[in-house]
Amino acid sequence: MATPTVNDWKVPTRTTGLVLFCCWLAILAEGYDVGVLGAVLPALAEYKEWSLSPLQLGGLGSYALIGMLIGALFIGTLSDLVGRKKMLIASMLIFSLTQAGAAWAPTPELFGLFRLVGGLGMGGVIPVAAALTIEYSAPNKRSFNYGLMYSGYSLGIVAAALAALFVLPTGGWRAVIFIGAVPVLLVPVLWKFLPESLEFLESKGRKAEAKALAAKLQITDYIPVVPVASLEPGSSPDPWWKTITTMFSPTYLRSTVFFWISLFCGLLLVYGLNTWLPSIMKKAGYDLGSSLTFLLVFSLASAIGGLILGRAADRYGKKLILVVFYILGGLGIMLLIFPNTMVVNLLFVAFAGIGSISTSLVLTGYIADYYPANVRGTATGWALSFARLGAISGPLIGGWIAGSNLPFEANFVIFAGIAMLAAGAVVMIPKPKSAPSIPALRGDPNEENSALEAR
Repeated sequence: MATPTVNDWKVPTRTTGLVLFCCWLAILAEGYDVGVLGAVLPALAEYKEWSLSPLQLGGLGSYALIGMLIGALFIGTLSDLVGRKKMLIASMLIFSLTQAGAAWAPTPELFGLFRLVGGLGMGGVIPVAAALTIEYSAPNKRSFNYGLMYSGYSLGIVAAALAALFVLPTGGWRAVIFIGAVPVLLVPVLWKFLPESLEFLESKGRKAEAKALAAKLQITDYIPVVPVASLEPGSSPDPWWKTITTMFSPTYLRSTVFFWISLFCGLLLVYGLNTWLPSIMKKAGYDLGSSLTFLLVFSLASAIGGLILGRAADRYGKKLILVVFYILGGLGIMLLIFPNTMVVNLLFVAFAGIGSISTSLVLTGYIADYYPANVRGTATGWALSFARLGAISGPLIGGWIAGSNLPFEANFVIFAGIAMLAAGAVVMIPKPKSAPSIPALRGDPNEENSALEAR
């Protein structure tokens, strides 16, 4: 059977846009649930019924992240077994309904439990949405489409900050969190309009369903995906364990170590600053409204920055852009120590957002492009799972600083140092090794590899 070319595989723009929009909605809802705790943390700190210490507040920020670590592993795997569409919708149901539970929770222990269970859905929605986005995007647009879809994450955090600004003074922190349950109303919409993965249907031998779905989506000249094992006569897939050991082979060990360190630091910055930035700025003398504005700018700048950095990385190289913007992000964090004007500090916060969230997005794409095609998913998934430990550490580090009675400047010094460590780790990543790769499932090998290089 001839290998299909990119021109043979025609996904209408409308279909790609529909998948992107559905996944964007799911990521937007997840971003709200991730960002809402940081938005209401100052109010929780003053909630006398619970009387939480700074370290306990940091612990509440980590419960969801623990769930996300587990959810990314198990729900991502289940999407390969029962379908991506079903697991994306199941993930949304989990984290939306548990937001309602967290808003109701009469004790901090129940609040943490609902956040932990909700984290399973939040962690699961990311790999599933990423897979659907990539599978329905043309090879030479996958990186940009991924960045566009994932902009919903930052905008969700923006929505959480806005909700806190307008709802918190009158409705309290419970009302702000309960808004995170509203996306459950989107589930019927996603069920109706989001298509299942064609690759999933074919991998389960449901080729007739895949062909019928392709016709429904107006994908002309549909060519079924060629199974990897049948691409070459007599070939057989590598044993499952080789996809893991390849990452730690002499060829890739150094790359794996420094990718993991840099992404660990990146997510530590994202979740540490997202959770504690309003409280840090309030301690620096800003009122609650102004401190939430910092979170708003932090997130909005990262949403725009993700698209800009993606374009720049395509043109100048991922490694250079990552190093430069991790350093700029660290400088932006450090300069917040000084008593600048509000406008200047907002500019520094914008650099901090770009140097943490936007860079982590580009770094994730860098990892996916770096490894051979037959271990790309495993390498990316393991790196993200390890980095979740950094995400869990971020809120705890902020809580430890607050509980240690250190000056608020210590937050900026420590987080800026972590950004510099991320930049140093990226510098240590060696150039990609040339390695044979399997032919593309949906395009000519040369065209697919060129598209990946463009990413």
